[in-house]
Amino acid sequence: MDEVADINVTPFIDVILVLLIIFMVAAPLSTVDVAVDLPTSNAQPQPRPDKPLYLTVKSDLTLAFGELPVVREALAGTLDAQTLNDREQRVFLRADQAVSYGELMKVMNLLRSAGYLKIALVGFEDMGGTPLR
Repeated sequence: MDEVADINVTPFIDVILVLLIIFMVAAPLSTVDVAVDLPTSNAQPQPRPDKPLYLTVKSDLTLAFGELPVVREALAGTLDAQTLNDREQRVFLRADQAVSYGELMKVMNLLRSAGYLKIALVGFEDMGGTPLR
């Protein structure tokens, strides 16, 4: 009785083809990607004002205008007094990391209802430590 030294590769090819089909079907389902064609910006950086207006939302949800604490009800009056009723000035809004997005939106709505529509969000870069404006 002679032994056959050939390997039957047909079952191996069948398994590889089945695995290939499974990966081809499953790969598009596993990626969460939204195709967006983002526009490019060629805007020039805006000059910084000499005395920027900083409104800070602290972690306990209290507000501070510059270094002075301010209550939410008096925010419009405080801004008008500081800007001499110039509602075209930009207000730089800072918030603690613990402040929720909803609370930040409430403060932005207060600014908008007071007539201050130019709002810039301020953050810190991870590497440089310089504020983002």
